[in-house]
Amino acid sequence: MKRLLYIFLLLPFSALSQYQISGRVLDLVDKKPIPNASVFLSNASAGTKTNDDGTYTISNVRGGQYELVVSIVGYAAYKQTIMVNNNLSLPDIEMVSQAIALREVKVMPDPDWAHHYDLFRREFLGTSEFTEQCKILSPKVLDFHYDSQSKELTASSSDYIEIENKALGYKVKYMLSAFTKNYHTSLLYFEGSAFFEELKGKKSAEKKWQQNRLKAYLGSGMHFLRSVISNNISEEGFKVLRLIRAPNPDYRGGFDNKYTETLVTTPLTINEFASLTDQKGQYALGFKDCLYVMYNKRPEHKGDTELIPQYVTSTITFEQPYAYFDNNGIIINPQSVVFEGIWAKSRLSELLPVDYEPPKE
Repeated sequence: MKRLLYIFLLLPFSALSQYQISGRVLDLVDKKPIPNASVFLSNASAGTKTNDDGTYTISNVRGGQYELVVSIVGYAAYKQTIMVNNNLSLPDIEMVSQAIALREVKVMPDPDWAHHYDLFRREFLGTSEFTEQCKILSPKVLDFHYDSQSKELTASSSDYIEIENKALGYKVKYMLSAFTKNYHTSLLYFEGSAFFEELKGKKSAEKKWQQNRLKAYLGSGMHFLRSVISNNISEEGFKVLRLIRAPNPDYRGGFDNKYTETLVTTPLTINEFASLTDQKGQYALGFKDCLYVMYNKRPEHKGDTELIPQYVTSTITFEQPYAYFDNNGIIINPQSVVFEGIWAKSRLSELLPVDYEPPKE
């Protein structure tokens, strides 16, 4: 879809509305309603079950682009991309029955499964301070393939990967659609559909979860893009600089630098790298060089006496002319950019639902 770009003239982010999504789920063949089907927004905490008449309503949905997922045993999962910028009444969703023919299958055990799983877990969950409190509950749904020539590990899942994150207070059901880690180039790419459920706990646990969620949010890519939308990146603690990269003529591989880099210290304005599009609720990020994003704020913790400011940085390299993002601060075409720095290290253990909102001061 071609998008027209406009100069940024933005409203305060806090003015964004909450919307409602409703519809009905039917069997494709007999048109009968399907009760008790799970209907949720991928990578969000908004979801529900269908009623006896197949109807559903998802309330309090933030504006933005989502993948609507419908799943129930005996039917193929249904997925649909929707843009939420008003209340939506969707056309009937007709589910396809999934007949399962049972036959004897001889499965050859993978002698390297445990080793590959250890590598996968490290890359998938990350190595943040929250990782030790993050556990994969259903590891056996995972299959791996390692190509020794390309030094590339790929993974797939036969069902949702269930993850319990006791640091952030979520149980996550994640359907992995792609996972590739290349140990030659060090590039990692994975994507999938996730549904977040709040864990139940004591007031003290809930308070700690809220603190950790805020800590994961501050300085994140989501936080940055929402700051771009609300036109207050400086107030939120971000500074964006131009990073000029050129191929290093002396590069011979190994530990040599592949590029020569020049960092221009004059901060960029939002209009130099971000634009509105002609699609309501969608924005564009683009720049001829790399963007070097600095974050110089952090949450104040009781008893924290350290006075030295903490600066975390990320680099955005564009693989396509524009990266499009929505009101939630989520990039719609993730293959358009490559992240380096702190954002590249953020994994499942720090993942927040896209409809997360930090507590108001």
